Amino acid sequence: MANAIEQEARETYQRYVATRDRVERGEVGWDALADFFTEDAVFIDPAWGRVEGRDNIRKFLSESMAGLDDWTFPELWTTADGHRLVTMWAQRIGAEADGVKNTQPGLSIMYYAGDGKFCYELDLLNMAHVNEDLRAMKWRPQGEFNMPPKQPNRDWSLPPAWKHLAE
Repeated sequence: MANAIEQEARETYQRYVATRDRVERGEVGWDALADFFTEDAVFIDPAWGRVEGRDNIRKFLSESMAGLDDWTFPELWTTADGHRLVTMWAQRIGAEADGVKNTQPGLSIMYYAGDGKFCYELDLLNMAHVNEDLRAMKWRPQGEFNMPPKQPNRDWSLPPAWKHLAE
């Protein structure tokens, strides 16, 4: 039986996924997901690296997802342990001529801070697999596209105010 904080984390994450589904349908922008993070949150992306602070996360979500309109992220499973939530999802990119989408597995490790907010998200993906699929399908972005930084910050530590959640 899940304790109260685990249940709250799961419920918040379900709202997060529902918002992500709205993003994929074009109803809201990617920046809407920033509302699920604390002011001092940290988001770590496999390509873009560490992003600190909700305002920077909001900007990052808009910039990093520009041109990726044909990408989706269906949820596969989620588990919670105290403040820690781990989820596995699929990253589906474009579609081959036969209509089959290229898919790679991804994991997110998130820390729930309470009050409907996460203070941390670490996304893990096999970028070699992603790049192989992109090359094989000759994928091109739809419209505007922004490249990740050449030397992203790879620090994956929790925000200082929330380090106690890892204990």
